[in-house]
Amino acid sequence: MPSTHKKDKPWDDDDTLDRWKQDPFTPADNAAGPFTEESSFVTLFPKYRELYLKEAWPLVTRALATHHIACTLDLIEGSMSVRTTRKTYDPAAILNARDLIKLLSRSVPAPQAVKILEDGVAADIVKIRNQVANKERFVKRRQRILGPQGSTLKALELLTGCYILVQGNTVSAMGDYKGLKEVRRVVEDCMANIHPIYHIKELMIKRELMKDPELKNENWERFLPHFKKRTLSKRKKPLKITDKSKKPYTPFPPPQEKSKVDLQIESGEYFLGRQAMERAAKERREEQQRQKQAEKEMARRKEFVPPQENITAPSKKEKKRKHKEEDGAEGKKQKKKKRTVEDETQA
Repeated sequence: MPSTHKKDKPWDDDDTLDRWKQDPFTPADNAAGPFTEESSFVTLFPKYRELYLKEAWPLVTRALATHHIACTLDLIEGSMSVRTTRKTYDPAAILNARDLIKLLSRSVPAPQAVKILEDGVAADIVKIRNQVANKERFVKRRQRILGPQGSTLKALELLTGCYILVQGNTVSAMGDYKGLKEVRRVVEDCMANIHPIYHIKELMIKRELMKDPELKNENWERFLPHFKKRTLSKRKKPLKITDKSKKPYTPFPPPQEKSKVDLQIESGEYFLGRQAMERAAKERREEQQRQKQAEKEMARRKEFVPPQENITAPSKKEKKRKHKEEDGAEGKKQKKKKRTVEDETQA
């Protein structure tokens, strides 16, 4: 028997109706009335944020009051807390307030952080310090996210439509869910030694492909660039290279290595008293210091050693040139003598 309730609705043929539009949550939507339990969240903030939060707290209080969320700033403990009240009607408001105080503690400006209370805006805080062990390498890779004069960060903000802030050991982002997903992928890959410029190029190509309606239902893999990872660094040699050459087979195991006590017994140090052992260790240290000092002195003296001159026999051409120079000098002397003698006779 055919169904009788499946009839055409009057809004099925309405082209002006936006079926994906989300209406704001109003008190009329909360039919159950006030909440039976109070929900609260607390977040600590660093010492350097205390002065700014003290100045910006009236703005935060006014923004949360519109959603009937109570907030407190504890400067003694260094914490911020939010909680629901009897007038709170939106269950998601307390979660947005929790994200708000998290963003404030991560140095996001208050006018920007307050936007998290709007519908369609989400937040994500990416922890990056535990992804790289070396401190110097971590600082260099974090700088890659910023780029020269913040150009890389600005490009990411324009392509993803998100607000991004790099502060200390975290990266804070605000925007829609799709943009936040891209931001997290770029940041985590940057910490894994993949430069953000590759993702920026990919996002720019995707933006151009979105404008073409013919490519709406096609695979974009053929348009996207594929970068191969190249290992330019050579393999590091081990500190101690063991001899792996084949040795003649012997059924007997290798001799057991002597322990520290065995070596002390052989040298006689084991039977010495405490003071004698300390004196022997001190003499050993002094001997090593004297050897190092002598090596340093030799290295200093090498700088003052004159280099050896390459004394080679003069060639035939050089001998001829010297003879010509000497002959020319003698001829000039004789001419001068003749002129002086003629001048004297004329006088």
